[in-house]
Amino acid sequence: MLENDDVKDPTDAATKPEAGKDQATGAEAEAGNSGSSKNLDAIFGVKLDVRAVLGRSRIPISELLDLTKGSVIELDRRVGEPVDLMINDRLVARGDLVRVKGDMLGVALREIVKDFVSES
Repeated sequence: MLENDDVKDPTDAATKPEAGKDQATGAEAEAGNSGSSKNLDAIFGVKLDVRAVLGRSRIPISELLDLTKGSVIELDRRVGEPVDLMINDRLVARGDLVRVKGDMLGVALREIVKDFVSES
C-alpha cells in the first residue's frame, strides 16, 4: 500500500525537466525544431578539402631522382577517363575535367559514389 510520502507531486521541481533541456519551447516546436537546424547549419558550414586525382604512378626512387624539367610521368589513366574526386582520402565522385572561369579547371561530375559516407 502506498503512503502519502511515496507519491511524488507532479509539480515537484525535482521531477520536472529543466527548461531548455530535451524539451522544445512552444516557439521551437512550432518552428520545426529550429535548435536542431541551427546545429545542422554549423555542420553544413564546415569546409572540406576536395582533391581531383588525375591518376597514379609508382616509380623507383632512382627514377624520381632522375626527373628534370620536361620529364613525363606516365599515369594509370587514359585521356578522357574520369578523374576521382576525393575527400579525406575517400572516393566520393568521378567526373570530367572542364574549363571554368577563364583558365581555371573544374570537375563536371559523372558519378556520385553510393554510400561514400557510410563506408569504412
